[in-house]
Amino acid sequence: MVVYFDPKLAAVVLVSDGDNLLFVRRAIEPMLGRWSFPSGYVDRGEAVEHAAVREVREETNLDVETTGLLGVYSSKGSPVALVAYAARVTGGVLRAGDEAQDARFFPVDTLPELPFPHDDQILNDWREKKLLENQQN
Repeated sequence: MVVYFDPKLAAVVLVSDGDNLLFVRRAIEPMLGRWSFPSGYVDRGEAVEHAAVREVREETNLDVETTGLLGVYSSKGSPVALVAYAARVTGGVLRAGDEAQDARFFPVDTLPELPFPHDDQILNDWREKKLLENQQN
């Protein structure tokens, strides 16, 4: 009998509004009380991009549209693989959901301390994407 211990997939979303990024203050562990990008696990059978949009809605009450894949991130020994997207707001009224103590936009030059190991790389990939978009316009 073959047994698979597959990694758990999570979606991370960097929602921008001009030069501001959306953060949630976590109401659950891990990193309870810390500011982080909206994120969450992908349900079995769910498309990863759909999970990204769903997690933003659950945590912030905002509707978003993904604008691109930032990357896939994993570490040796970690049971979680992250898929990060850039997104923009299309509707809703910003307010914290059940898994967030607070939700707000921060200017990109005064972001809170990032709590998770891949956050710096995800943020750098978002900045590169934004720089490329600005050069093309």
